[in-house]
Amino acid sequence: MLIGYARVSTKEQDLDSQLEALKQAGCQKVIHGKHSGSSKQNDQKLAELVEYVRDGDVVVVTKLDRLGRSLKMILQTLEDIHGKGAMLKTLDGSIDTSQETPFSKAMVSLIGTFAELERNLIVSRTSEGREYARRQGVRFGRRPSMTEEQQRQAIAKLEAGQSVRATAIEFGVTRQTLYRLKEKVGEKA
Repeated sequence: MLIGYARVSTKEQDLDSQLEALKQAGCQKVIHGKHSGSSKQNDQKLAELVEYVRDGDVVVVTKLDRLGRSLKMILQTLEDIHGKGAMLKTLDGSIDTSQETPFSKAMVSLIGTFAELERNLIVSRTSEGREYARRQGVRFGRRPSMTEEQQRQAIAKLEAGQSVRATAIEFGVTRQTLYRLKEKVGEKA
């Protein structure tokens, strides 16, 4: 059985051309939606697709990128489809695992290789960007809830006998913040 999968990323994009192409290709059922490749809706639709397919079915998409936003996601979906005994075919001819040819096996291997390369490049770029930002003085993480001056004032009030609760209310912070501040000051002393 031929099962189509169609997706466009935004409500403004037209899904009709994909649906028509899948119908022309002979798909008896088409699962489709208008949602981003990285959205939960896409995950749900892909799960619906994988749940629906059976051994011997062929999943048909117009282009490989309809299965996900990243190569890793596409490869995972492809593995899930193959795990059910089904195959994948793209109408643009980029991949056809319904044919047990050396070329189709090589294409799947290449997709896996490129997915790993994509992941490694993302990690490398992110690390380089973070390191560059650090050298430029960018601080990561949450901003402190109190300035250094406010911290000094709060410690002075606590040492003068004001309660933690009253001090927390005055500075608009949690009591836990003040307990951590007291602990930090105690370590420095």
